[in-house]
Amino acid sequence: MKNIFKFLPISALLFSLASCTESHLLPFEVEKPSNIADQEVIDAYADLKSYVDRTANPNFKLGLGVSLNEYTSKSLMYRLANRNFDEITLGYEMKHGAIVQADGTLKLDKVQELLETAAAANVSVFGHTLCWHANQNATYLNKLIAPVKIPGGTEPIESGYALKFSNSSIVNPWVVQTIYDITPTELNVEYILKFAAKGSKAGTISSDLQATSNYSGNNFGNIVLTTSYKEYELRLTTTAARNRFIFNHGQFDGTVFIDNITLRKAGSNVDIISGGDFETALAGWGGWGPTSTRVRSAVDEGFGGFGGATIEKTPEQKKVIIGEALDNWITGMVTNCAPYVKAWDVVNEPMSDWPNQFELKTGVGKTNMAADEFYWQDYLGKDYAVEAFRLARLHGNPNDILFINDYGLEGGGDKCDGLIQYVNYIESKGQTVDGIGTQMHVTFGETTIERIRTMLTKLAATGKLVKISELDMGIKVGGVMVKTENVTPAQLQQMSDFYKEIVEAYFDIVPAAQRYGITQWAATDSPANSSWRGGEPIGLWNLNYTRKPAYTGFAEGLKSSK
Repeated sequence: MKNIFKFLPISALLFSLASCTESHLLPFEVEKPSNIADQEVIDAYADLKSYVDRTANPNFKLGLGVSLNEYTSKSLMYRLANRNFDEITLGYEMKHGAIVQADGTLKLDKVQELLETAAAANVSVFGHTLCWHANQNATYLNKLIAPVKIPGGTEPIESGYALKFSNSSIVNPWVVQTIYDITPTELNVEYILKFAAKGSKAGTISSDLQATSNYSGNNFGNIVLTTSYKEYELRLTTTAARNRFIFNHGQFDGTVFIDNITLRKAGSNVDIISGGDFETALAGWGGWGPTSTRVRSAVDEGFGGFGGATIEKTPEQKKVIIGEALDNWITGMVTNCAPYVKAWDVVNEPMSDWPNQFELKTGVGKTNMAADEFYWQDYLGKDYAVEAFRLARLHGNPNDILFINDYGLEGGGDKCDGLIQYVNYIESKGQTVDGIGTQMHVTFGETTIERIRTMLTKLAATGKLVKISELDMGIKVGGVMVKTENVTPAQLQQMSDFYKEIVEAYFDIVPAAQRYGITQWAATDSPANSSWRGGEPIGLWNLNYTRKPAYTGFAEGLKSSK
């Protein structure tokens, strides 16, 4: 009992101290930072597609522009797309330039994987695009209509591939070398070198066989270049075993094309250099020099022998050839995709920007044509779209929805009226255009809601399906585009409000039966190094996949889908 009594006062003391502490706790509250509170409001919104009234809009598609790899790899973008959208559109990978190979065949394996992946996720794929002037395999198409060389003449014909090496400044010949290591040669044996070559200008290079053990060698002599292909045959007799073949070109400040290289021992048919026609690869070649490069040339920069006069194809011949190319492309693409793709942009961006927006775009007279630019209409005429719609209708599903699509229809000029007039022309030729797509790459501070509403009213009046096909939004202040790192919270809210106005205008003006859908072209803001609106805050999410105020504006607009 004594031990117990000794312990009780300590327990009582501790209890009293604890009681005293609890009774004197001070209130301590911290106000939540406004940016966190605002983000919580944004994050409380549901997935975007949940805001579409499906009873009023049973066929409406909420779409997203994506790249093939980010979707098929099932990255975060794949999950974002599947949760928020009904449909995806590929920005590039279903276009002519991505599919048509150098020989005209269609490489469809990656597209097939994409279609199967999307189908498994219950997401539809919108076909984009069958007939456009950009992102085309223009090299292949131009080759089809290139002039013909008559055999038996003396003019060099360029075809296939070549070894292409360049040097930008004159130095000693051996400072810049292009080399190929070989099996060691025999001693005191004659070797014969044959090839065809040309230079970007007249000049001289040389060639050696060298021993890498001590850099001694034997020289084939100088090679005098002209700007047209010539064939060369050079000989030497080895004074020692040599295991490296060399072109010395430090003294030539230009570009050299070499093709059809053979190096053989006299009396032998065995090539010491493999793949000297460069038709499959550039294996084994290397070199050095501070201002030099070595690559396989572009197609049709190689040497194809000699021919006679050049004969240009007539416009009628070109029309037939390009018509067949369009047929092969659309037939193959649509047939392959038919089990999965039920809607297509058949013709994209047909109308001229200037000076007459009632006319078609053309490449005639254009001096800065891009490498992937090809205008089908310049060869097939005004009926190029008629043929494209005919082919898409013929090879697709009976109920496929076929669109014509263009940008700048909200710009206030004649382009919207010009496109509608062209649709009427296509239909006067017996083909049906089911819908009109308006891209809507808009800019807050430049694009106005009044012009958007005027455009939507005109499109709705056609009775066609109406699709906002590539919606994204930048912001301009004082005539200058605002980059993502400089955009303010107030400006982000202005953009959100503008998204709401645009989406509401669509549902307000376009009758329910004509609402195909709205596709947001950029999920996230554009990276600084992007070729599309680089560094601009154009997305509904930022680059960390955090929702932006624009997300709420879009969602609020969708709530009007009655």
